[in-house]
Amino acid sequence: MSFAVRHGTAHAASMSSAVRPASRAGLTGYGWALAGVDLVLLVLSFAVAHGIRFPGESLLAPSHPGWLEFAAGPAIVLLWSAMLAGFRTREARIAGVGAEEYRRVLTASLTTCATVAVVAYSAQLDIARGYVAIAFPLGTALLVTGRRAARSVLAHRRARGELLQDVLVVGELVDVRYVGRRIAATPAAGYRVAAVATTGDDVGSSVALGAADVPVVGSVDDVLDLAAERGVGAVVVAGAIPGGHERLRRLGWQLEERGIELVVSSPLADVAGGRVHERPVDGLPLMHVEAPDYRCRTGKRAVDVLGASIGLLLLAPVFVAVALAIRIDDGGPVVFRQQRVGRGSRLFSICKFRTMCVDAEDRVAELSAENEGAGPLFKIRQDPRVTRVGAFLRRSSLDELPQLWNVLTGAMSLVGPRPALPCEVAAYEDFADRRLLVTPGITGLWQVSGRSDLDWAEGVRLDLHYVENWSFLHDVAILARTIPSVLRSRGAY
Repeated sequence: MSFAVRHGTAHAASMSSAVRPASRAGLTGYGWALAGVDLVLLVLSFAVAHGIRFPGESLLAPSHPGWLEFAAGPAIVLLWSAMLAGFRTREARIAGVGAEEYRRVLTASLTTCATVAVVAYSAQLDIARGYVAIAFPLGTALLVTGRRAARSVLAHRRARGELLQDVLVVGELVDVRYVGRRIAATPAAGYRVAAVATTGDDVGSSVALGAADVPVVGSVDDVLDLAAERGVGAVVVAGAIPGGHERLRRLGWQLEERGIELVVSSPLADVAGGRVHERPVDGLPLMHVEAPDYRCRTGKRAVDVLGASIGLLLLAPVFVAVALAIRIDDGGPVVFRQQRVGRGSRLFSICKFRTMCVDAEDRVAELSAENEGAGPLFKIRQDPRVTRVGAFLRRSSLDELPQLWNVLTGAMSLVGPRPALPCEVAAYEDFADRRLLVTPGITGLWQVSGRSDLDWAEGVRLDLHYVENWSFLHDVAILARTIPSVLRSRGAY
């Protein structure tokens, strides 16, 4: 079927209503609920500001100097709510994923503050500065906190299969598999792959995407009919399709007539948005990708030294208690040292509290048949070599604490890729050795994403993502995620 087929207005309207996914109705309800939460939080922020700025004054019978603020408060709340709606902070496309929602909330809040300031100055309204100085920061903080809580609720519902938009993924089979699996692994993004259309002769077969097998329902040439038959809300183009840019543009027009969104997957994988800049050239959006910066990061090193020093000082009693428990348990050495590969392929001796019996490394060969680790990793969930005290140390991650010394000496960082064994480095393939461009860390994306529950390929991908997209804020986010990850003990064995 040619993509140049045109559809009449009446037909387009009927098709638009026919393919509107059920999740849109759910997201509309989510948007209204979010609007109600925003309103309550704004009223709360102004009530708190009034109580702090004018203590002892009743809101039911305001007197000078609080009557003007009490009268202006509802007007500002309504204006702020209108700004949140005007900047489309509750749009379904950005609900629950990415930073765009937060950016829009902050922009709407700053615009409201500026508007109030201009109106107050122009009309010579003597609104107390302290009142405004409390209400606006507090209101903005509450809005962001409310959105974060709403996202958690939305993510849990999407993880249960609710409020998801069905999509048709089209493209070459290898691209469909890659994009489809990433969509299936991230339900919080709001998509669910309902069907697949490929450029090959795979019709009638299925593609394994995560825990589900998705049917291949047709060819890329039949995208319009397939999207209508399946009732999807969007078509996701994975990679290139026959016909190139011109065909993709026409597909977008035709899908628009039917009320179906067009989503194009970028061929760039694991590249942070901060490294990508759009450069439009005669209507063609070219993406400029900045090279990652691997130079010595003085600020990161300063944080490492400060954090490791404070940690060693404050945790000294814990070190003593753990050391005594290990010695009492089996009388063996307290600290376990092992050769690891650091930045620039330099070897260093990593320090850990010993969690296994003294002859653990000598027993690897006899336990090789029970190995559950992927790739070169050797892992056994119920490892018989782990001591009683060691099992607790692993679950609580207390065995990692001596690595603070490695951080202090510069061999490791607080945040970075997992420190690799020499045998793992010897098995590296396909640019996996780029993990060695930065200093390994005590914690990192690998630890906060599942640790030993992750397969080898996923662990390498997460480490490479960190290497390619390092930022100070990224490190702070990983450190913040480390605490709940340790408390859950997911993958700690």
